[in-house]
Amino acid sequence: MKRVLIIANGELDSETARRLLTHSVDWLVAVDGGANHCKALGLVPQLIVGDLDSLTPETLAHFTQAGIPFERHPARKDETDLELALLGAVRQGAEHIILAGALGGRLDMTVANVLLLLRPELRQVRVELWERLATTRLLRPPSDEIHGQPGDTLSLIPLQGDVEGLTTAGLAYPLQDETLFFSQARGLSNVFTEPLARIQLRAGVLLAIHTSGRA
Repeated sequence: MKRVLIIANGELDSETARRLLTHSVDWLVAVDGGANHCKALGLVPQLIVGDLDSLTPETLAHFTQAGIPFERHPARKDETDLELALLGAVRQGAEHIILAGALGGRLDMTVANVLLLLRPELRQVRVELWERLATTRLLRPPSDEIHGQPGDTLSLIPLQGDVEGLTTAGLAYPLQDETLFFSQARGLSNVFTEPLARIQLRAGVLLAIHTSGRA
């Protein structure tokens, strides 16, 4: 199981839905009320994970009749339903995880879901958060590349303290062995000048948000 799509119970806009419907994956997991999104889009998950408190009766009946397995967890637990789905995907050998419906709505859940990317179990997995035309993922030392188009927007945000030794290429506002300080917004809204942005960093973790076109 290489490429996994996990659909959570947050907001799922039409643009994100369009992206999901035009990408193929090896495994589709619905997280609790994410199964409602799947039903609305005509998608059939291979597994539904969670305490199931957000499923509509219609969705529950629909996927039960279809024979879709449920991994049910108690409502009182230390991990969120999305967290359990992510860890389960890692145990199954996922190499690339796409998260949709993980943002929007409640601010506390949005922040917590972004910070889930830092879990050590996910370090060797490429995890992307999709929302509208934006793709969000982590960048770690020593280097990484992001494919885009000239005019696209790229924001680089320090996520675990300062990011040191940052050098970029292919962007309108290049950095050369510089430091992005945690809690400052200097890395926001850079612009692709080439189809490939190259990022090198010596220490720290960057949250990279790539938006097709101008954000």
